[in-house]
Amino acid sequence: MAVKIRLQRFGKKNYAFFHVVVADSRAPRDGRYIEQIGSYNPNTNPATIVLNSERALAWLKVGAQPSLVCRRILSYEGVLLRNHLDGGVAKGALTQEQADAKWNEWKVQRDAKISAKKEGLVKDAAKKAKEAVAAEAKVNQERAEAIAKKKLAAEEAAAEATATEEAAPAEEAPAAEA
Repeated sequence: MAVKIRLQRFGKKNYAFFHVVVADSRAPRDGRYIEQIGSYNPNTNPATIVLNSERALAWLKVGAQPSLVCRRILSYEGVLLRNHLDGGVAKGALTQEQADAKWNEWKVQRDAKISAKKEGLVKDAAKKAKEAVAAEAKVNQERAEAIAKKKLAAEEAAAEATATEEAAPAEEAPAAEA
């Protein structure tokens, strides 16, 4: 029996999330599975991955083949690196301590990248919010200036109208006397 590590789709249309499962390769995508080893939600930024690394590693060691997307997920979580390092230990190329040191070093680097991405996203969101507030303040100021111009023009027109009304009866009075 060929065993695959693959994704099982859940969620609404255009808003899917996935379970990472170990299944017989002949089973349908959303059908029977042997074991669920995690979940993957691509809708968040960065994508949320919850994975039981020990179980995934155990299935890889007994010959389970990951699909392309699951291979990327396992690589992102370090399961494939751990499998590679364990193979080196089994062949005698390196000791378990060296393998653990390499894996811990890789883990620190990966965690630093993830935290930098999250910080970058937070900074970008704050920057966009600040720009939006500045743009809104600019638009409000332009509107206030336009309203002030209209009001000033209306006051000038009203002043001219009252001035012409006062001047018109004064001109009619001398004509009536003549």
